[in-house]
Amino acid sequence: MLEIIKNTNIDFMGKRKYTFIISGILSILGIIAIVQVANGRANLGIDFAGGTAIQLKFEKPVSLHEVRKAVEESGIRDPELQDFPAVNKVLIRVKKTEQQLGQVSDAITLAISQKLPNNKYVVDSTTVIGPKVGSRLRVDTAQAVLISVVGILVYVAFRFKFNFAVGATIATFHDVLAVLGIFYVLGKEINLILITALLTIAGYSLTDTVVVFDRIRENLKIRLKDSVESVMNLSINEVLSRTIVTSMTVLITSIALFFFGGEVIHDFSLAMIVGVIIGTYSSVFVASPVVLLWPSKKPLAKK
Repeated sequence: MLEIIKNTNIDFMGKRKYTFIISGILSILGIIAIVQVANGRANLGIDFAGGTAIQLKFEKPVSLHEVRKAVEESGIRDPELQDFPAVNKVLIRVKKTEQQLGQVSDAITLAISQKLPNNKYVVDSTTVIGPKVGSRLRVDTAQAVLISVVGILVYVAFRFKFNFAVGATIATFHDVLAVLGIFYVLGKEINLILITALLTIAGYSLTDTVVVFDRIRENLKIRLKDSVESVMNLSINEVLSRTIVTSMTVLITSIALFFFGGEVIHDFSLAMIVGVIIGTYSSVFVASPVVLLWPSKKPLAKK
């Protein structure tokens, strides 16, 4: 593989005290975000908070500003609009309001008919999510994330050893918490698209961590006289170029999607950008140090 960095000798393990502080802060932000989401106090999308989504197809091109103005003048606050110019479609999402959910779509269509009489439209689809469904989706989402983390623990424990599994699991959970916490601080909407990004990030982080663990395991078998800490430093330095090349490839793709992919995947690509950076960081500064510090009566290297 292309080596953009050669013969490095960085003491990664020696910096673990400082990186644990950074990781602790990021994890605390994530825990706060989870608590706020569970209590319904975060910026939840209609998937989790409940609301109405209606998609309209117009005969002629339509301005989002005109549609937003028409909807807001009908008394509906903070509508979320997304346009599809190629097919003259507009998706309008409204979080739960004091109005009955079934009446929101009627109010939207009536307002647009009155304010934009020269541009006829048809209703492509209408989705209504009640508060109980949104609450259920929050529970199901939490279960999906926990099941994926447990799966990671079992897989890595089978492939390596239990202390390696603990390191990989903590690193993966750290990445999910960090991205969720950053999105919460930024005031970004927390919806199913973000959850999809979080699960994607978890998979990416695990892959990167397994590559590092593979090299550590190989070196532990042949460098029996060296300390575990020095072997870990050596192994991470050996795969550092591969880690940077892989991360940059995913990062450049995510940045391109962020700027040119449109509003539909804007938050997804942003989560991927943040997640790739944090996932690369955690595979070096979280997963391996946790393995080093985790108490184990058996030697790390299998004979």
